[in-house]
Amino acid sequence: MSSLYERHRAVAPDWLALYYKNPIELTHGEGRHVWDADGNRYLDFFGGILTTMTAHALPEVTKAVAEQAGRIIHSSTLYLNRPMVELAERVAALSGIPDARVFFTTSGTEANDTALLLATAYRRSNQILAMRNSYHGRSFSTVGITGNRSWSPTGLSPLQTLYVHGGVRTRGPYAQYTDERFIDACVADLEDLLGHTRDVAALIAEPIQGVGGFTSPPDGLYAAFRRVLDRHGILWIADEVQTGWGRTGEHFWGWQAHGQAGPPDIVTFAKGIGNGMSIGGVVARGEIMNCLDANSISTFGGSPVTMAAGLANLSYLLEHDLQGNARRVGGLLIERIRAAAAGTDAVREVRGRGLMIGIELTEPGTDRADPDAAAAVLETTRANGLLIGKGGGHNTSTLRIAPPLSLTVAEAEEGAAILEQALRSLPSAGE
Repeated sequence: MSSLYERHRAVAPDWLALYYKNPIELTHGEGRHVWDADGNRYLDFFGGILTTMTAHALPEVTKAVAEQAGRIIHSSTLYLNRPMVELAERVAALSGIPDARVFFTTSGTEANDTALLLATAYRRSNQILAMRNSYHGRSFSTVGITGNRSWSPTGLSPLQTLYVHGGVRTRGPYAQYTDERFIDACVADLEDLLGHTRDVAALIAEPIQGVGGFTSPPDGLYAAFRRVLDRHGILWIADEVQTGWGRTGEHFWGWQAHGQAGPPDIVTFAKGIGNGMSIGGVVARGEIMNCLDANSISTFGGSPVTMAAGLANLSYLLEHDLQGNARRVGGLLIERIRAAAAGTDAVREVRGRGLMIGIELTEPGTDRADPDAAAAVLETTRANGLLIGKGGGHNTSTLRIAPPLSLTVAEAEEGAAILEQALRSLPSAGE
């Protein structure tokens, strides 16, 4: 056990999770690679939980941060802030929301917290619809609506939450249906649920569930939901903390796979936009954003340094078509992983789109989650120079693959080969 690990255990909460039996300290990174304190080099397929979106030590971002820090680091939202206004203008234009207003926070949790505040104030209701297997953050309000027992330590909440079917395509009572019938059944469930409630403030949903193991419904489900919600005046909040900024390849925002009935009323974002700097935010129609009737500010949201990083990062992403790269290289990577998983009894499903790929592991020949297998693959890939993540609503048995969006074809092939070796080392049925 390293001395740093011992010091960590002495001062950090027991519930603060660490990967690996012997946790590693990452000291520096470059491109799609990171190094630990022992000098080992790793191909990074998790990006600090989908946060290092473009690349480690991206010169354009580090330069912008250093230059802004040399001018002024902090002022708060009580003063005009040019980098904040410039990034807000760009995000508003990209959001697809008419008359969009943007409020910056320091995390995805805080962004979702703000979205819930806006929706409940606007609708004068504390009832929220959320998806089963969802995850929306670590604050008291967001833990209370999270539909994933592994990440919800308390049922106490200021909100009344009702959970809707549809976020997981291949599990649950509708798993065997066609996509069209699946959507019809989920819409019927939503209609029935609304028949038993008082006025509902909003539906909050991740287009692809992140912590839940990169699960998603068929394209168009949330558009079908939106038509029902509109009849009741219920808002749609799209949690894009993990799916935003082109990670899915096919779309800039995950909600666009469900955009047939128009954009969401509120979009939340975080993680990738800062490329590691602490940025979150909310985009909403002006009438919703402006509905609060009390004063508010943000001490750290929209800080000059983080906004400078976000502007540089977003510019790099758009100028280098990293969404297109996520589509092309991600398509190659998922097919390579599917080929590697073929004939591996422990792999229940390989799913995802772009550079957001999940590998669900189960006990061979069953649908029972196998968290031990997921932990074993994490250890094996790390030993062979690859860092990946894990998640999933069924006892954390899904491997999560989410490299920086600048991943090259050669790096995708290298990572897939390491994954293949790790997956094929798992026991087969009957062993």
